Amino acid sequence: MKFRSEQGILAEALGALARIASSRNAGTPALAGVKMVLTGDSLVASSTDQDISLQFTIPVGGDTDGQGLVSARMLNDIVRVMPSGKITVEFAGENATISAQRSQFTVPTLNAVDFPRTTNAGGEPFTISSAEFKAALSQVVLAASTDGQKLHLSAVLMTSTDKGIRLVATDGYRLAMRDVTGTAGLSTDSFLIPARALGELQRLLDASDEITIRFNDFDATFQSPAMTLSTRLINADYPPYQTIIPKNNTNTATVNREELLDALRRTRVLASDMAPVRVRMSNEGVRLTVQLTDGSTSVEDLDARFEGEDITVAFNSEYLANGVDACGTEEVTISTSIPSKPAIIGPVGDDAYLYLLMPQRL
Repeated sequence: MKFRSEQGILAEALGALARIASSRNAGTPALAGVKMVLTGDSLVASSTDQDISLQFTIPVGGDTDGQGLVSARMLNDIVRVMPSGKITVEFAGENATISAQRSQFTVPTLNAVDFPRTTNAGGEPFTISSAEFKAALSQVVLAASTDGQKLHLSAVLMTSTDKGIRLVATDGYRLAMRDVTGTAGLSTDSFLIPARALGELQRLLDASDEITIRFNDFDATFQSPAMTLSTRLINADYPPYQTIIPKNNTNTATVNREELLDALRRTRVLASDMAPVRVRMSNEGVRLTVQLTDGSTSVEDLDARFEGEDITVAFNSEYLANGVDACGTEEVTISTSIPSKPAIIGPVGDDAYLYLLMPQRL
């Protein structure tokens, strides 16, 4: 197999493929590889860790059809540092050669026969704007758990609504929910999609205007003309998230988002998991305070419009900043009832998104 490709195009695809390829399964070396199949001037490059599979179709200058398997990380590292312009890749015998201008690398290949066959979900397709879906994922995926022991919380729930679809994620300390309207095609079922797969998908959505989504009982597939990402679904019960969303938060402060983010960045010089930021909301505005046991303090005062009774609530500073940043609007609201109940951070003028945050003890 031999082909020529633009360095930038090949490097972009290999970067994503290398992130998917498994480095954990020593018993199956093929899972650490990227499989390449060349037919004419079309190269199909794939990688998988058996939970997530990624495939790109790349236009190249084909010379000799064939297939080969090589370490995804090694090939990515090589192509990334090659000179810009045309790169030639040739598989011959037990080696692959990558060359450009005066640079040449030769690396051993893997056994392509051991590369697992991947399957895509075959359910009814529905299509969504790539830009809209990426924006929704950026607001929700951040709230999913990264704890491998909490499998059901390491997923994003996708479910249908009367107006479209809903995405929900929670790690037990915060919850993010986004409604995407005008999207038809999802059945009445709900699906738990690994947050890791959706995080990778976020990086790939800029390459096309629309993304087609399919589900079956076990897998989800996201497809554009040049890319296909498939992932196993998580089979677990999701928490009844609607029951924890407060309906009677009567104390609300409206704050400029960028000013609040700047203030939170400064408070995080002192703030930590053990030293939360105290948020006092009153008619005088919003005050952020962090106080350490050694006497160190940080105080930030912000202008705000306020309705309700004066209240002070403590939050994890990073989690609060994540929610404020995700809102994306010029102004955000912070609404709560009492210091021990969840607060809701929301974008002003956009009721399709909310970010719920559990308080910490004062």
